[in-house]
Amino acid sequence: MRQCLGFLVSAVCLLLACAPAQAQRPSPAADSVHLWRPWVQGKRLALVVNQTSRVGNRHVADTLLALGERVVRVFAPEHGFRGEADAGATVKSGRDSATGLEVVSLYGKRKKPTREDLAGVELVVFDIQDVGARFYTYISTLHYVLEACGQYGIPVLVLDRPNPNGMFVDGPVLEPAQRSFVGIWPLPVLHGCTIGELARMAIGEGWVPHADSATLLVVPAHHYTHDSTYALPIRPSPNLPNAQAIDLYASLCLFEGTPLSMGRGTDYPFQLVGGDDPRYGSFTFTPVLKPGAAATVLAGKRCYGLDLRDTVLEYGFDLGPLLTMYARSPGKEKFFSPFFTKLAGTPELERQIRAGYSQAQIRASWQPALEAYQAQRRKYLLYP
Repeated sequence: MRQCLGFLVSAVCLLLACAPAQAQRPSPAADSVHLWRPWVQGKRLALVVNQTSRVGNRHVADTLLALGERVVRVFAPEHGFRGEADAGATVKSGRDSATGLEVVSLYGKRKKPTREDLAGVELVVFDIQDVGARFYTYISTLHYVLEACGQYGIPVLVLDRPNPNGMFVDGPVLEPAQRSFVGIWPLPVLHGCTIGELARMAIGEGWVPHADSATLLVVPAHHYTHDSTYALPIRPSPNLPNAQAIDLYASLCLFEGTPLSMGRGTDYPFQLVGGDDPRYGSFTFTPVLKPGAAATVLAGKRCYGLDLRDTVLEYGFDLGPLLTMYARSPGKEKFFSPFFTKLAGTPELERQIRAGYSQAQIRASWQPALEAYQAQRRKYLLYP
């Protein structure tokens, strides 16, 4: 680990993180206002937040304003400050109608805060719920925030939240050539870390430019361990409406790199898979264009395939649905788009599937890189 990182985690917070969870429900750091308020008190703050950034039932921005703290501006990730923008839709800068706060988009042409964006800011607070998958883009927003703050000498305070998939470390590790906004760090598909642990690892391993000058403060979640189950109190993005979608997200997101629908435009996104050919399966559904689903594939067409609403997959990142639908595909030569490789983090997965490898054979090929990652990860864990 680098020596000049500025990791500051209070002794009280470490005790909370390491205490036995007993039967108490995990809770996000934001709920423990008394632990993190001393860090923000009297400072000019910028917030990296969205609709999941809650203190109980109240937005963290509203909480800070009610406490009399000075919020200079808000940085909005994918889906926006209020979480209403569709996946991939440009998030616009402007003013929040409810609070009057200046909102600066970090999802569009510009994903990294500029010197002007950070002018007058004394502390950046990052509080966003993650779901534990490498291609969930809040991680990439964190990367660029850490980079900019390291560059301009501004500390970052992460209010940590439980990872609903934190019990899994699974999938191929991202190769450097596949680095993109849907894969910014060399992580497996399911990385097994909270946002706070990821921030520690990204800086400690030098994945972030200006890491040597970064100051990172992490307030851990309460009563959380990596074996904890955690039901999110609010959907983390428009197309993850419930626990089943969050559980299946890592396994189904790779279908974004195929011609098939994952249920966007239905009431069950990331719980259904289908294509517009009856050979894909007997279960049918019809996606339609609706708010939050502008990127709907096969909108208005009857889709045939799999109903996974009550399915428990064998692995955290399970190739079963993908292998099944590829085997049923009538057009295998056009099944994979270049985006599939970006999501997989390696061209090897497409090659293996085309070559007829079984799930067991493919999973075995990941193990050396996963073992190296696990050793790396252990150095930065805050929770047992």
